[in-house]
Amino acid sequence: MTYLIADSGSTKTSWVLTDGTRREDYETLGINPVRDSEEDIEKVVASLPVATTHEGVERLYFYGAGCIAPYSDVVRRVLERRYAGAEVHVESDLLGAAQALCGREAGIACILGTGSNSCLYDGERIVENVSPLGWILGDEGSGAVLGRRLVGDVLKGQFSPALCRAFEEETGLTRAHIINKVYREPMANRFLASLVTFLGRHRDSDEVQAFLTGEFCRFLRRNVASYGRRDLPVCFVGGIASAFKEELSEALRREGYVLGRILKRPIDGMVDYLTT
Repeated sequence: MTYLIADSGSTKTSWVLTDGTRREDYETLGINPVRDSEEDIEKVVASLPVATTHEGVERLYFYGAGCIAPYSDVVRRVLERRYAGAEVHVESDLLGAAQALCGREAGIACILGTGSNSCLYDGERIVENVSPLGWILGDEGSGAVLGRRLVGDVLKGQFSPALCRAFEEETGLTRAHIINKVYREPMANRFLASLVTFLGRHRDSDEVQAFLTGEFCRFLRRNVASYGRRDLPVCFVGGIASAFKEELSEALRREGYVLGRILKRPIDGMVDYLTT
């Protein structure tokens, strides 16, 4: 059986072509059907090496941001045209994360990347999901919200003078630059998420530790607590979860949860789940 498996975010898509004995990895631009037109999606899929269409793909699994009805239909149409004869499945990135993290066991699966999300997973499907609401209304614990809260606290002098000076010196950002980036330019969430590297460089600071742990506690209280399942492991996928594992672990301990698996990228777990 030859599989083509994809994990797609808004920025990039990871693809794996495998028959169980050999594996080839590819990367393309991201696909988000809420944002992208059918023509744009077609161009991204067409950028894959032609070899992927010559390998006789029998099953194609595409997990992506924005891949919920009715938006997922356009992705399915594009893939079925390029991979005629393949059995095509298009699912949300959250289900892909849950399968990668929990396999066929029940658990709470969370995404902590540029955005955030979570779900209660029964080993086969998502049975409950607290809406993340995006970086303006929700997305607690995400890169965008960490960045948003960071610049807000810096500009309002909530951090120590030394840390505020370090932010200005290391980023070169003035108040005017930040206001322009957030309110006048596109992709403000990505700009804000890019500032998380500053937190990483200063994570040994007590105030940064408290800031990170506090935000992860907010994520747990406003999302995970709603599932009422402290008996299940809480698992995470995404760059933020991977980068700040210690602070995340401390937040889970404080809130009374058990930490499960943490993956930076879900694609390897997806391959294991689907091919074994």
